Amino acid sequence: MTLHTINKTPTESSALNNCLASLSDGDALLLIENGVYAAMPGYAELFTRLPASIQCYLLGEDSSARGLNDLNPDFRSIDYDGFVELSCRYNKVVSWF
Repeated sequence: MTLHTINKTPTESSALNNCLASLSDGDALLLIENGVYAAMPGYAELFTRLPASIQCYLLGEDSSARGLNDLNPDFRSIDYDGFVELSCRYNKVVSWF
């Protein structure tokens, strides 16, 4: 089980597409920094084919700092303590750039 973090928008980098292609059952995806823009409704189609076992999160502080409110409901907002908890829960953490 791996926690995958994305810190770039889908237009800044191919990291999100590469990450989505490599997700396995039981993995989790966490959007941080500018990566939270991927949770905007315009990008929802990117996540429609994810297996149900993939948990999706975003760092709430980062979405708030960017003024983002209307976000994909499939993403659970977490705080920094939640980020630490996820990092400890998963066997590996992979940061995509």
